[in-house]
Amino acid sequence: MRIVQLEIDDLAFDGKAVAHLDGKVVFLDTGLPGETVLAEITRTKSRYSQAVVKEILSRSPRRIAAVCSHFGVCGGCSWQDLQYSEQLIFKKRHVTECLARIGGMADVVIHDVLPSENLFHYRNKMEFSFHSLSDERFHLGLHRRGHFDDIFDLETCHLQHDLADRLVTFVRDYVRREKLPVYDVSQHVGYMRFLIIRRAARTGQTMVIAVTNRGAFPESDRFVREMNEQFPEVTTVIHGETGSRSNVATSEVETVQYGPGYIEEELLGLRFRIRAGSFFQTNTAQAERLYQAGFDLLQPHSTDRLLDLYCGTGTIGLLLAAQVAEVVGVELVPDAVLMARENATLNGIGNATFFNEPVKEFLHKYALGPGGLDVVVIDPPRAGLHPKALKRIVALSAGKLLYFSCNPATFARDARELCEAGYAMSEVRPVDMFPHTRHIELTALFTH
Repeated sequence: MRIVQLEIDDLAFDGKAVAHLDGKVVFLDTGLPGETVLAEITRTKSRYSQAVVKEILSRSPRRIAAVCSHFGVCGGCSWQDLQYSEQLIFKKRHVTECLARIGGMADVVIHDVLPSENLFHYRNKMEFSFHSLSDERFHLGLHRRGHFDDIFDLETCHLQHDLADRLVTFVRDYVRREKLPVYDVSQHVGYMRFLIIRRAARTGQTMVIAVTNRGAFPESDRFVREMNEQFPEVTTVIHGETGSRSNVATSEVETVQYGPGYIEEELLGLRFRIRAGSFFQTNTAQAERLYQAGFDLLQPHSTDRLLDLYCGTGTIGLLLAAQVAEVVGVELVPDAVLMARENATLNGIGNATFFNEPVKEFLHKYALGPGGLDVVVIDPPRAGLHPKALKRIVALSAGKLLYFSCNPATFARDARELCEAGYAMSEVRPVDMFPHTRHIELTALFTH
């Protein structure tokens, strides 16, 4: 392959570095703007090339030493070697460019990114994968950068509480000692598949979920007993089973092996129960700041009737319930709806009702007409709003739409559609939930 000298001039929003060669963009696996590198061109297309950095000839003043020993191997923290203040600049620019290029909105006020209070140990949930090797050997850890089917053995991850590192080591040693067969993603045989650890930042309650192939967990009582002896912080243990060939850490059947089957977390003065499969924002402190930023934009009124779409475990709607007359929440995941209802009871909230429906079907089925709602809260998945859901949201003619997004590109697309349908948006408030990654969350208010 061809070795070339390149000047890195930008960062792409998948974490790759950007240079130019012969009038064409080159995407590199690492590097920072301002650096000169020797790189090997590994792939050439008509509009771009891909390259691997072999040597950094001159370093950027923005570069810092990465804290994690797995940096460069792990697919998680692609920007850990970039000064945090610079990370925020690139994240704001991502939002700005998406709104201008996709949304056609160059005059919207985009605030500086609200930084994370904690740069490390901020995640309340992590998923770890088993990976079968030859001769009964295996790894338990995280994905190698750029490889969905390759896992490295984790020693320390700086994103979650250090309890998670010790639990990973315990489970790895237990599986090795007991010779439990590890699942092979290519042959679709074996048993141990994933380990999920959820630790509530405010309460310290910790959930361990072992996701396996179908079948009872061998001697599960001993597994739980040994875990309890070493980790009294663990308050509940779940065994999840799945027969799916998809390499995703979700369970088709869940059995509580120990504890209540949920943990509880505190958020802006309320308490929320979280089960194994429930969605809950993975950075508790920044979730509070994201939601508060949205609430400050919304300025709810005590007579408002509020529709909370993609409501998950009910966090947003329940946090607003004391400030409005009524909350109606809609969520596809049954477990999340169960938790939303329990969370309403747990917090003594009587003006919130939750429906287990796909959003677009709920809006069609219940045909909520103009004038029936004052506020719609939208917190969709990364794909944004389904076109039919967006059309039906517009038909509600609510006075205010409060939108939370984890994807600036799909947000910009939806924002353009909402504004073309008669809504106005004047400002966007980005919030950094995930330091050292390219991800950025935001909130914005649309008024009719």
